[in-house]
Amino acid sequence: MEKKKTPKVIFLVGPTAVGKTDLSIRLAQALDGEIVSTDSVQIYQKCDIGSAKPTSEELAMVKHHMIDCLDPRMSFSVSEYQAMAKPIIKDIIKRGKTPIVTGGTGLYTNALLFDMDFGQAIEDLPFRKEMETFAEVEGALKLHEKLKAIDPDAAAKIHFNNKRRVIRALEINHITGANMKDFKKDPVKTSDYDYLLIGLTRNRLKLYARIEKRVDMMLNEGLIEEVESLKKMGIDDTYQSMQGIGYKEVLSYLDNHYDYDTMVKLLKQNTRHYAKRQMTWFRRYDDIVWLSLDEVKSIEEQLSTILSMLTNKEKKEGEA
Repeated sequence: MEKKKTPKVIFLVGPTAVGKTDLSIRLAQALDGEIVSTDSVQIYQKCDIGSAKPTSEELAMVKHHMIDCLDPRMSFSVSEYQAMAKPIIKDIIKRGKTPIVTGGTGLYTNALLFDMDFGQAIEDLPFRKEMETFAEVEGALKLHEKLKAIDPDAAAKIHFNNKRRVIRALEINHITGANMKDFKKDPVKTSDYDYLLIGLTRNRLKLYARIEKRVDMMLNEGLIEEVESLKKMGIDDTYQSMQGIGYKEVLSYLDNHYDYDTMVKLLKQNTRHYAKRQMTWFRRYDDIVWLSLDEVKSIEEQLSTILSMLTNKEKKEGEA
């Protein structure tokens, strides 16, 4: 029997502000790799500061993919992400380089770890338009109540302000007669490439301190001005790009819903909550290998540890 080959793709995941960017760049340099982002906001142009996008200097150090791909007015689905990113990964491998997939958006990570059927062919555009019109006339809450009546499980998981997902759940039920949980099948791990999934973690209080420092840094670097510029383009909180943490809080501040201090407090609080949700998501992966950046502090030690993980995985698969 032919033995499995060494993993060709390294996934580096973890909560916001844990330290993915620096380590992914150093890892890509060490392994002659290229970085594929799984960040749902960094994919948008002009969303730089609020998404903690790598700087122009960092982008120049290693080739990055799936960053600055879309106009901030565009919507973008997970299935579209998968359709764009998977061929990029395959091309990197074909060119003899190592893909370093990194980011904090769990759904995008799922789309690359699993062969997922997103039901791209299952759509009813007239029904979708009808629901969009209903939402405009009756409001997001009334639309959400429609979903709650036919699929309470989906309604409990989807916020009423996320009209796009509410309408998608209604559309699936309308076409198939099935609820979201029935429609989604258990995902199967991708057979397109081997991978090593590494989760980065830190002590919770230390991570929260890094989050607070990052928020302060974003504000000093011009986050408010960035959002003001997007707002002048006519981009408000109804656009997908503005659903990211940082953008929606600043938009509400600019719309005089609360004062500056409240905005900063909410921004830090919501980012902490988001980091907690990210960790909950990533802990569900049964094949994830965790690396504590509190215990392995220097970048050299972190790189050495990851290279050892690769060697150990190759050895185990060779013995299988």
